[in-house]
Amino acid sequence: MARYLKEVDANETTVRFCQEIYNEEGKLVETHEKFPVDKGHQKV
Repeated sequence: MARYLKEVDANETTVRFCQEIYNEEGKLVETHEKFPVDKGHQKV
């Protein structure tokens, strides 16, 4: 399962966008920050 998080400021400008990857048990196993800088997948 994946969850996408988008943080915006008071003007609705995107300040951060990332993806969280969860395993079958619902445990967070990986994150992928995509904006402002694409940092690639990182194991938790």
